[in-house]
Amino acid sequence: MSMKDFRSLLVWQKAHQMALRVFQLTEAFPPNKAYFSNQLQRAALSVPTNIAEGSGRGSDGDLRRFLQISMGSASEVEYLLLMAHDLQLIDPSQYQETNKMIVEVKRMLAAFIGKLRTSR
Repeated sequence: MSMKDFRSLLVWQKAHQMALRVFQLTEAFPPNKAYFSNQLQRAALSVPTNIAEGSGRGSDGDLRRFLQISMGSASEVEYLLLMAHDLQLIDPSQYQETNKMIVEVKRMLAAFIGKLRTSR
C-alpha cells in the first residue's frame, strides 16, 4: 500500500465518529472525575490518530504496527466506557450506543490488520 489519505479509510471515519462521541459524553462528567475523563478522551483520540499516522508512513509494516496500537487504544476505550457506565457517569443507552461503535471499529481494525498480514 502506498501512502494513503487517512480520511478515505472507512475505519478512520468510524474511529473519528467514535472519538467525537466519547468527547461529547465526557463533557458531562463531574469536575471531580476530570482525570478519568481525560484518560478516556486520550484513549479515544489515540484510535483515529494512530490510523492517520500509520497511513502516512508509506509501508504496510508501519501501517500494521499503528493499526495494532489503535486496536490497543480501542480496547482501552472499551474498558473505560464500561467503567464510566458502572460508575453511573453515563446512562445505559449511551453506553450501549457508544460501545457498539467501539466494537465495530475493533472489528474493522482486526480485518484490516489481517488483510495486511496476508498481503506481505
